[in-house]
Amino acid sequence: MISGTINLIPDTEKQRLEKLRDYQILDTHSEDTFDNIALMASQVFGTSNAFITFVDEDRVFLKSNLSSIPVNEVHRKESLCSFAILHDKVTVFNDTLDHHSLSHLPYVSEEDGIRFYAGAPLKSPEGHNMGTICVVDSVPKETNDEQLGMLKTLSRIIIDKLENRLRYNKAIKSQIDLMNIALHEIKNPLASINLANDILRKDSSKSGKMTTMIKSSVNMIQSKLNDLLKQSEQEDKKLVLAIEEVNLVDVFKKILANFELLASRKAQVILLECDENLPSIYADKAKISDVLHNLVSNALKYSYHGATVSIIARSTNNVIRIEVHDEGQGLDEDDMKKLFRKFAKLSSKPTGKETSSGLGLAISKSFIELHKGTIEAISEGKNKGTCFVISLPINYKEEAIPELQEY
Repeated sequence: MISGTINLIPDTEKQRLEKLRDYQILDTHSEDTFDNIALMASQVFGTSNAFITFVDEDRVFLKSNLSSIPVNEVHRKESLCSFAILHDKVTVFNDTLDHHSLSHLPYVSEEDGIRFYAGAPLKSPEGHNMGTICVVDSVPKETNDEQLGMLKTLSRIIIDKLENRLRYNKAIKSQIDLMNIALHEIKNPLASINLANDILRKDSSKSGKMTTMIKSSVNMIQSKLNDLLKQSEQEDKKLVLAIEEVNLVDVFKKILANFELLASRKAQVILLECDENLPSIYADKAKISDVLHNLVSNALKYSYHGATVSIIARSTNNVIRIEVHDEGQGLDEDDMKKLFRKFAKLSSKPTGKETSSGLGLAISKSFIELHKGTIEAISEGKNKGTCFVISLPINYKEEAIPELQEY
């Protein structure tokens, strides 16, 4: 029981806090993903309140707060979650009034305070308890093994999502680090090329030696860039998804709002054709938004003044089909062969002096395939427009989470 003398600090507190910092979850805004998990917990137990908490050094941060409590953190010494992370099993107080050692806690002793509490620890793969998913009520309650098992399973889902985000962030950091290294390493050969050019201007008799230096420097730059591209391809394969319920209608409306000004500059129009009750999908919202953003951006970029871009979305047989039509320059047979390659040079050119990196479609394809979906382009030829078609499963199948027997 919690008392004034109990040690609320785990033996591995230093390592636990380091892992908590790695997750970068403290002081972040509420998210539908976590709120939905907390809501599920409250429904399983029939409670009026549910939380997803992370226990920091001196406080408990409420990542999800489904209650009337108007704060997003409480003092660590005043939280039942501080006690719950000391155990690997679910901590349950059917009636806090039966435990005199809890009476000093303000959230227990206040009017309509906590009478029932059940909290499952959020255990990292290293074995550190980061916080809890917990349910709370102002009336006593009884629990059963099925409820406690579900709470434990939800705690695993939360950790899995945090680990996926952590791996994704590390992959991005790895890409940035690699790019910085490559950029640093090509500075010297670029300087050599510049020096050789200056020498050739002053003394053409040294052309043999200088051209050799230039060729060697160019080869070195190409080698560094090839290494960067190979590493980039490997990292693409390792990307993980942060799956959550995604309302595509909301995503489409946000895209329309984002591109409204850009379209108006070329007197272009974006039309959206989809049912308001289009079913939500389970996907990585950020990545799907990136794909759609890229397709609409390209449609506007490669379409002429006054053109119309259409977004059409339909659901059929548990699949969402999204089409992005433009009235642009279209694609020829050669374009179709290299369309989704990195840095591919296509026959079409931006119509408003916009720039293009040649990476967008390649990245979009990798994101869609990570969702077990498909993306293709349809064009009848040059100056006949292009339609990009995405097919996504409504329910993305994640790896099954092993059933936990210990409550």
